[in-house]
Amino acid sequence: MDDSAGENRHLASRKHMRTILAVDESRTNLNVMARRLGDLGYMVVQSDSGAEALDLISGRGFDLVLLDMRMPHVNGLAVLREIRSAPDTADLPVIMITGGDDPQSGVDALASGADDYVAKPFEFSVLAARIARTLARSRRIEELKRSNLALDARIAARAIELGEARTELATSRADRTRLIASIQALHDEVERLSVGTSAF
Repeated sequence: MDDSAGENRHLASRKHMRTILAVDESRTNLNVMARRLGDLGYMVVQSDSGAEALDLISGRGFDLVLLDMRMPHVNGLAVLREIRSAPDTADLPVIMITGGDDPQSGVDALASGADDYVAKPFEFSVLAARIARTLARSRRIEELKRSNLALDARIAARAIELGEARTELATSRADRTRLIASIQALHDEVERLSVGTSAF
């Protein structure tokens, strides 16, 4: 088989590969998560601090962020609030990883704008299912946004066409009024000439 064909297929599959930013203070956790998510076909970028995560998010596009709530310096909720406050990332899917010993942390994560959360310790299959569901929902929202933009463009085009049609109609009416006035003037002139001729 042609090597270039195989390479093209590889590039195409990478193009459709979803990119996840995993944020956790533990490098061990990050490495395990990156390996297992990589086995599922995701491309994983790792970060062990909230500040670095925000820099990475502002510098490139991710499909989803896995964000640990407990981190030193800038915790997960602060990172999440930053993500939600920026127009470019306001809709970026975020799954929070919370501590299982603190049930309130899940409520706090959702209240701060997380799309979903998982509590430690978790089954990887549960995390994988939540990632897949969140990405599918995000894809549907993006498709809906594109449809709305296309619909808005069509409505704007029709409004322009309608405006042009109204202008043409107004011009036609003005032309008709002038034509009627010209015909009336011509008729009056003929009448006047006819009266003048009959006097002889």
